Amino acid sequence: MHLKYHCPNCGTPLGYDGLCWRCKAEKERSKVLKWTQEQITEKQEALIRNVQKLSDYAEPQFTDFWQLLSYRDAITPQIQRAAFAAKVFYPSELYYHAPEDVRDGLIALLLDTRDAKEASDLMACLGMQGDDKTLEILLELEKNPRPWRKKLYVDPSVYAQCGGWTFDKEGQRIPLNFDTCYPMVQGDIGETSPARIGMVREDTCQHCGGRMVDMLVLDGREERLKFLGLNGILTATCCPNCVGFLKGPAFNRFTLDGGVEIFPSELFDGSSEQIDCYVRQEDYAALTENLFVLGKASVPLFYGNACEDVNTIGGFANWIQDWEYTACPDCGKPMKYLAQIQWDTLMDGTEGTLYIEFCSDCQIVSMQHQQT
Repeated sequence: MHLKYHCPNCGTPLGYDGLCWRCKAEKERSKVLKWTQEQITEKQEALIRNVQKLSDYAEPQFTDFWQLLSYRDAITPQIQRAAFAAKVFYPSELYYHAPEDVRDGLIALLLDTRDAKEASDLMACLGMQGDDKTLEILLELEKNPRPWRKKLYVDPSVYAQCGGWTFDKEGQRIPLNFDTCYPMVQGDIGETSPARIGMVREDTCQHCGGRMVDMLVLDGREERLKFLGLNGILTATCCPNCVGFLKGPAFNRFTLDGGVEIFPSELFDGSSEQIDCYVRQEDYAALTENLFVLGKASVPLFYGNACEDVNTIGGFANWIQDWEYTACPDCGKPMKYLAQIQWDTLMDGTEGTLYIEFCSDCQIVSMQHQQT
């Protein structure tokens, strides 16, 4: 189908006159990143006055909150206290590293409630708060469940995961996220980068016959990526066509010299039969030709959470459904979140996000797909 219009910024064919969705998102983000301190303060004060409107997606306060959090790391204790006073417990990110008085208030409500939905919301908020007192309370509730636990699907240790951590049966904290985040940004043709997205391989998928792709290659020895604790190269390899159809995540083992061993996988229905490959040759070309490079400077931890056009290394994921940390197939420990890649930043006509996690001890990578 021939489209009449093109995005005046990037040239993407469109069915309407104006900017494409990616350029609109970039324009809005650039605007927020240029806010003055006075503008930030105005947004913060307005959010405090109207914090009860946060649950309404259509209200400007909802957008202001995510922009303040994700792009400016500007959610203050005053905002958190106002949210608690108004009994606003969504989104749970409101309470990331909230002060002790807010934490104690959340704990008191949790220990007093008899309502499963309220307990669920409060545990997610405490997961975001995440200090040692929170761990102590969630551990106690896991060992000695309240009656409302029967109406919930998961234990308190899983609610802790929304804040980027969890704990074992002995109460030992297990970090699941990195406290550093870098964006992948558009670079120039031929620009080198210690992080690369979408390098098509020669080997093919066991399910569809399509080409396998190194979706992410990182060199942890580069200064910006040393926070990963990798003294070498990590490669995350999967079939872009089938990763969303698998019974579980796609796995591969990596060696620090760049080697990859791809694990066998099964489809959702358990079938080993061939399925169609919907990735076209031009899509593979787009994957290979993308210009994403690692950003020069780190960004706030929730940088990739306010939009669907940002690929990030480290920090927090923008989980489309619920957070989902994979157990390492070798050691059984929860894997650590590494990166998110938005499919439609690479190939037109695609949707959803690829989430990449890894176990540094076993040198295994997990890749899973979510979409609406």
